[in-house]
Amino acid sequence: MKQPEPTSFDALMSQGMAASQANDGAQAVEWFQKASATEPGAALPQFLLGAEFAALGHMDQAEAAFANATLLAPGFPMARYQLGLLQFSSGRAAMALLTWQPLLDLPATDPLPHFVKGFAALAQDHFEEALRHYQQGLVLNTTNEALSGDIEKVISGIRALVPGTPQTPDASDTSDTSDNHVLLANYQQQGRAH
Repeated sequence: MKQPEPTSFDALMSQGMAASQANDGAQAVEWFQKASATEPGAALPQFLLGAEFAALGHMDQAEAAFANATLLAPGFPMARYQLGLLQFSSGRAAMALLTWQPLLDLPATDPLPHFVKGFAALAQDHFEEALRHYQQGLVLNTTNEALSGDIEKVISGIRALVPGTPQTPDASDTSDTSDNHVLLANYQQQGRAH
């Protein structure tokens, strides 16, 4: 006999998280959509929907979900950061920098303002300055391994794009430069992103 489907927000979120951890993106999307319908004012299901849509390659839906999360919770820094990241990676650097503007007010001990400054420098082809900001952010980011992994790919991409950029002793170049991060792949295709 089939168990009844959960209907409470917490149960729906738990199901979505379990599906996400099992790499079942389509099922995770379904659960997070149900959770969002249960509590339309909650930003977290929209944020998680954005992450799932991005992983599935549905960037327009990911951007819409991150935008919804940011509207529902303007003080949710990671939602705002991810929204800006999608905008930047699609060649809309000016829009990304506007989206990220409030992140610059976070404490200097937070990695996000440093990453945002890195992207601002990157948009203007100031590669060494971008690398400095990214490195500062990496040193401060002790809790979000995926975020650091993304930034390390950007750093590797800059070094592949601009031979002769200085290596920094604390940079971990773990990614293959042929597998450039989506941001640098876009940057190389379109030229300057502004």
